[in-house]
Amino acid sequence: MNHTYTASSLPNTRIEVADILRGVAIAGIVMLHFIEHLNFYVFPELTKLDNAVWDTAFFLLGGKMYAIFALLFGLSFFIQNDNQAKKGVDFRPRFLWRMLLLLGWGVLDLCFFNGDILSVYAVCALFVVPFIRSGNKLLVALAVLLAIQPVEIVNIIRGLVNPDAAPMTIGSGRRSLILNEVLAGGTFLETLKANVSQGFPFNFEWALENGRLTQTVCLFIIGILLGRRRLFYDEGDNLRIWKRILLGSLVMFCLVNPWNGGWARDIGNECIAKSLRVMQTMWRNFSMMFIIVSGICLLYYRTRARKALQVLAPYGRMSLTNYLGQSMIGSLLFYNWGFGLYAVSGHTMSLAMGLGLVILQVCFSHLWLRHHKRGPFETVWNKLTWIGGKH
Repeated sequence: MNHTYTASSLPNTRIEVADILRGVAIAGIVMLHFIEHLNFYVFPELTKLDNAVWDTAFFLLGGKMYAIFALLFGLSFFIQNDNQAKKGVDFRPRFLWRMLLLLGWGVLDLCFFNGDILSVYAVCALFVVPFIRSGNKLLVALAVLLAIQPVEIVNIIRGLVNPDAAPMTIGSGRRSLILNEVLAGGTFLETLKANVSQGFPFNFEWALENGRLTQTVCLFIIGILLGRRRLFYDEGDNLRIWKRILLGSLVMFCLVNPWNGGWARDIGNECIAKSLRVMQTMWRNFSMMFIIVSGICLLYYRTRARKALQVLAPYGRMSLTNYLGQSMIGSLLFYNWGFGLYAVSGHTMSLAMGLGLVILQVCFSHLWLRHHKRGPFETVWNKLTWIGGKH
């Protein structure tokens, strides 16, 4: 492993399987958000089927789709940086500008949906920029450090030192109550104001309290490492490596899945118990994410499922447009300022609406990309990124 990284000698061609994975992630995110009524946890009387849909959706999708999205974000950063490095250009200043633009997209998203992830990614990326030229050894060490959930380890130590220590809470619960009240009765402008003023800090607080912040930065770094290794190309022994990753992820899942109540089942100290639950959840999501990623890579490169999977590639290429679109449409459907369907839509109905939107967005993505190189929001983001410079 090198102490510093230099530009690769091979071209970074379009990786269709990465587009497919991005499409899978966006589809899962949309359906899960619709089940949640876009972070508005108010529902009509639920049936047994509704409860089964909720449990199944969160088991299969919760945390895993965002993990795939974060992994691919790191991969994209690597590709952009590597392409510029081949030309002798330092991409880091322009990437910071690109993240400022992403923060702007996040604010736009917050106007409709208080659970925006774009602004969180824009800020988390700042922790990765200083290490984009670091050697693999340092990046692996950073990824491992973040993967073990250092914040939760500190909290466990707090609980061991002081048995009366309270679990770490920094305000997300209080903000959630404020937001729910506005979503239930507010106008569009009132909802917009609350989503931006309360939703922005809420997302960072919740992510820090639940291990998502450190895991996101960790996955950015892993995406960079996978890009350097060119693991998403059908080259060398990459498929054998994906098989090993799949097997290792299955073993990890069996070890960390909370069977019989989980690690915190018999822990009386709530500070320690909460941190153990967070760590176990994050590690389970991590293992399931790699089961999905490695499984799709193997299906794409070695089975007839490739043609079926390719349907999602245009959807993934327009991930920014489709992510912002689901926020705009979902808020119109569920919040009080729109149709207020939160009052009548149980989990099954919400999932059906989310699936319907995914199908419509997939069709729109195919139609749009027949005539355009990028999605509408992607085009604007790309042009603004390269203002005053050459792509």
